[in-house]
Amino acid sequence: MNRIPFPEMTYPLVAILRGLKPEETEAVVGGLIETGFTAIEIPLNSPDPFKSIEIAAKIAPANCLIGAGTVLTVEDVTTLDAAGGKLMVSPNVEPEVIRAAYEKGMVTLPGVFTATEALAAAKAGATGLKFFPASVLGASGINAIRSILPKDLLIAAVGGVSDQNFTDYMKADIKAFGLGTSLYKPGMTAAEVKERAKTTIAAYDAARG
Repeated sequence: MNRIPFPEMTYPLVAILRGLKPEETEAVVGGLIETGFTAIEIPLNSPDPFKSIEIAAKIAPANCLIGAGTVLTVEDVTTLDAAGGKLMVSPNVEPEVIRAAYEKGMVTLPGVFTATEALAAAKAGATGLKFFPASVLGASGINAIRSILPKDLLIAAVGGVSDQNFTDYMKADIKAFGLGTSLYKPGMTAAEVKERAKTTIAAYDAARG
């Protein structure tokens, strides 16, 4: 199965900015990029998300992945593409949505919890898998499922992951993470988000050794 690879990143960390408003986007996303983040996800249950994605895509360097989370339909994929998004993250495995994003040249990270879901997403051509909630599966649970998956799939842990527990996952060779409320909550200033981003990057470097 052909799949679009996840690009090489110094920090394979996806910043999940649920609740971000368009008027905050340039400052928040700009600060994250300055700190070292090169993957930004704006979930579609945020206020006017496609506007925020469009703003973020325009200010981001070419090496950054800007995209949407909570993508549920092919129509969402079409609108995401029009906004300049290159990353499609979904909470579930919907093969037609994964394939639509693949056809648009997007990196795809559908959400999975079971071996059945993981294999279905791989078969549909997903770039990688977002194991969620990682706090329930744990590193050992994710690795147990990973043993039956294609080796070229990116494995990311999301949900309950923060700068406090990178080491636990890295010991199991899980190095990609999605970071939500540990990094950003609605109402935070861009400066506050940037400080959390610096703490996160430092913790990742320390865990990686």
